Amino acid sequence: MTMPDDERFMRMALAEARRAGRLGEVPVGAIVVARGAEGAAARISRGHNLMRTRHDPTAHAEVVALRRAGRSARNYRLTGSTLYVTLEPCLLCLGAIVHARVSRIVYGATDPKRGALEAARSRPVAGLLHHRYRVTEGVLERECSEVLKSFFKARRLAPAIRP
Repeated sequence: MTMPDDERFMRMALAEARRAGRLGEVPVGAIVVARGAEGAAARISRGHNLMRTRHDPTAHAEVVALRRAGRSARNYRLTGSTLYVTLEPCLLCLGAIVHARVSRIVYGATDPKRGALEAARSRPVAGLLHHRYRVTEGVLERECSEVLKSFFKARRLAPAIRP
């Protein structure tokens, strides 16, 4: 079930994804939204892939946004928050999401190769998770998929000189 602000926040995540793409990073963007007492967005943190830029295998968009949100909240537990991400989170990111106690994950494009949310629903994996979260998938899916497809198409067409 989508919420009224899902598309607005996913558009912010798409802007982050495009920022990553301009850096030569795989274009994935994430936004963490914490709600205030009246239900309005109280804090927003942003992140995009920075693995190549930072030489850091954990600098996925989700982890970058969660780190920033934790610093802003002065707490690694982000209970009640929603994570918006343009691509289905991987296993590394799912671990961070669970430890941060994110309440809801909203993503755009499904990742059939590395996406962990479907696998996490299976009995063996679900039993390992100590936190439950809600998932909304497919928000602005076409736009999220197109950003990734365009990036990889451009890379295939670019000269073969890569780091």
